[in-house]
Amino acid sequence: MSVPSRAADVVCVGETMVVLSPSDDRPLAEQSALGMAIGGAESNVACGLAGLGHRAAWLSRLGDDPFARRILAELTARGVDVSAVETDPERPTAVYFKAPGPDGTRTHYYRGGSAATAMGPHLARHPALRGARIVHLSGVAAALSDSCARLLETLLARRGPRPLVSFDVNHRPALWHGGDAARSLLALARAADLVFVGRDEAEELWDTAHPDGIADLLAPAPVVVVKDAEHGATSYAGGVRTFVASPITEVVEPVGAGDAFAAGYLAGVLEGRDERSRLRLGHLAAGAALRTRDDVPVMPPRAETDRCLALSQDAWAALTPR
Repeated sequence: MSVPSRAADVVCVGETMVVLSPSDDRPLAEQSALGMAIGGAESNVACGLAGLGHRAAWLSRLGDDPFARRILAELTARGVDVSAVETDPERPTAVYFKAPGPDGTRTHYYRGGSAATAMGPHLARHPALRGARIVHLSGVAAALSDSCARLLETLLARRGPRPLVSFDVNHRPALWHGGDAARSLLALARAADLVFVGRDEAEELWDTAHPDGIADLLAPAPVVVVKDAEHGATSYAGGVRTFVASPITEVVEPVGAGDAFAAGYLAGVLEGRDERSRLRLGHLAAGAALRTRDDVPVMPPRAETDRCLALSQDAWAALTPR
C-alpha cells in the first residue's frame, strides 16, 4: 500500500469516471465529437477542497488503462493526493456520457464491473486514512456493489477514535437497480458525524420535505445540512438551526454543485468557522460549479470568499433573491 508523505486534511473515498460530453446542446446521438473530462462525487469534493487551499486525498481503485491515467493526471494537477489509489489490471475504469436536453442534462453510466466496484472493507485499514481530520463518503459509492456498501459501513462504524466522517446522501436512482436505497441511505446517514442531503432527495427517499423534519429523521447524526437548491441551506448543529440563503448565481449546469457545496462547507469546518460562514462558503463554492459545464469547477479565489464571508447579514441578503 502506498502511503502519502504527509497526512491529508480530508480523505475522500469513492469512484471517479471519465466524462464524455458534447460541446453544445444538440442531442448526443447527433454529435460527431465529444470532449473528455473527469467526474466523481467524492473526487469532486477533494478537488474543491484542494482549490480552497486544503490538503485533500482521494482513495479508490482504477483500471490499468488510458482513462485511469487521465483521471490521475487531472486530479494531481488540481492538487489532490492520489498516491493511495489502487490499480486493477482486470477491471476497467468507469465512464459516463452527458446528454444535454431542453429538460436538463441526462447522464448515461457505464460503470458496472468497474475497478472501483471491487472496493471493500479492507480499504478501511488503508494507511492513507491515518491522521486525516475528515473522511468524506457519499451514497453513490454505497450503490456500486455490496462490497462498496460494506466499506462505507465499516468506515462509519463507531469503534474507538476515528476522524470526523461526513456523508453526502447523493441519491442516484439509476445506480440502485431495485435495491432499497431509502433504508440503506438512512442507516448510513444516521451513522455519520456530518450529513449533507438535498431537501428534494429527502422527500423522494423518505417522504420528508421540511428541513426540520429531515434533521429529526436523521438523528442521531450530530450535524445535518439540508440543501434546498436556489433557496438556501439549513444546518442543524448542537441544537441550533442556521439558515443561509443562496446568492443569485447564473446557472449553466447544476451537475457538481452539491459536491462543491460540500467542499466549501468542509473547508469551513477545517478552518474552525461558525455555521453561518460554513454555509456561506458552501454556497460560494457551489456557485462556481453552477457557472460551468464541468463537473469540477475552479474554486473562487480566497480573497473573494473571505470578502463575502466578512459581509454583514444585510449585505449578504442583498446578494440573494427577494
